[in-house]
Amino acid sequence: MEADVEDVLLDDAVFTVLDVETTGLNPLFGDRVCEIALLRYRGGRELDRFHSLVNPGRPTSPGAFAVHGILDEDLSCAPLFGDIAPTVLHSLEDSIVVAHNAPFDLAFLAAEFERFGLPEITNVVVDTLALARRCYRFPSNSLGGVARFLGMDICGQHRALADVVTTRGILERFLADLAQKGMVTLGALLKTQGGPVGRWRRESTPLPPQIEEVLGTGRRLHLRYVSAAGEETVRIVTPLRVTARAGHLYLVAMCHLRNEQRSFRLDRIVEMDSAGDDHTQ
Repeated sequence: MEADVEDVLLDDAVFTVLDVETTGLNPLFGDRVCEIALLRYRGGRELDRFHSLVNPGRPTSPGAFAVHGILDEDLSCAPLFGDIAPTVLHSLEDSIVVAHNAPFDLAFLAAEFERFGLPEITNVVVDTLALARRCYRFPSNSLGGVARFLGMDICGQHRALADVVTTRGILERFLADLAQKGMVTLGALLKTQGGPVGRWRRESTPLPPQIEEVLGTGRRLHLRYVSAAGEETVRIVTPLRVTARAGHLYLVAMCHLRNEQRSFRLDRIVEMDSAGDDHTQ
């Protein structure tokens, strides 16, 4: 990062807050963006916003639909990503990109850019999830969990525009806290979040933060899972690792319902959150 960029005052910076909803969890397996929202602002004043459904050209997985509730029939009439790409590029231009769990959103956006022959995303990125983990001790670092802890009103959670508005509100609260500690430049903010967010690599695998946070810790997750036969069960699991096979990602975990190691296809997990240690199912 060049020194002049590092010295930019946060009050003078243009931020573009980004959120995407997707057909599944991994662009490497063909999952696509099905909704996108971007909001540009500077110094507390909104400059522009853009929101659109996107025709992904493929069905949405059960797990993704359970999160955002976007129907495939509604997407069939939406524009292709290539149609909205000029507007997306304009929104990102000369700005600092902000997202909650930024590697996830940026991986999907980079895959769409690559698919349509668009230039690589090179913006400086601020990740509110990284800031939450490093600067606070929230009971949950999910977007909704942080917002609720901060007493923010949230409406329409897990839809792109609503999540963008929530992410902006969280960032502004974080920046106000940091300003009280004398951190007022972009360089200080990036150092606080642990450094720049890395570029997407084709071999990389973005994971949901609920899984990423508990892998290797022995902590448990509460899952609602739909089997291939359509049967829904509730599980308490201890995640062990994530593997890929036959074009899908699987969570390998100790299942405390079956009392044995099981594999759960990520796109069939319709809900997940942290489970307390008192669960013994």
